[in-house]
Amino acid sequence: MQKLKITEMNRLTPEEFRKAEKTPLVVVLDNVRSLHNVGSVLRTADAFRVEAVYLCGITSTPPHAEIHKTALGAEDSVAWQYFEDTHEAVRTLQTQGYMVYAIEQAHGSTLLPGLHLTPGKRYAVVLGNEVKGVQQSVVDLCDGCIEIPQYGTKHSLNVSVTAGIIMWAFFDGEKGGKKKG
Repeated sequence: MQKLKITEMNRLTPEEFRKAEKTPLVVVLDNVRSLHNVGSVLRTADAFRVEAVYLCGITSTPPHAEIHKTALGAEDSVAWQYFEDTHEAVRTLQTQGYMVYAIEQAHGSTLLPGLHLTPGKRYAVVLGNEVKGVQQSVVDLCDGCIEIPQYGTKHSLNVSVTAGIIMWAFFDGEKGGKKKG
């Protein structure tokens, strides 16, 4: 088996990406401290053609060299918007018809394997701070919580790892397991 060369991958240009069909998902970062996590989320959002990433509170925004280190240019292809307050971002999304879910361990949460997406519906997910998670007041505003089952000794995953798992689930669920062309 021979690895593909970059020239064989037929990647989209940033302009083509902006025009391409998107996964109907907005990722909201609630006070994420690490610029590397922000960059990683943007890069993963590019990989799964996520509609947008909302950066809220203390979450840093591009342009920034530390974000670029992990985003590798995805900060230029993925639509992003800054909100001073995560509550405002959630309310805005709900007003626009999105179902908004906090990615959090909570009473009554939906375990990710049991998540069923409704075709044609638009979704947003809120991922929280590396230490405190999603603010409880933001969880209270959301339409529900999605939880990634974990079976080891730790009670959490890195926010960028969580984002990757969640974005893949929505990408795969939206396409019914079929590759998006």
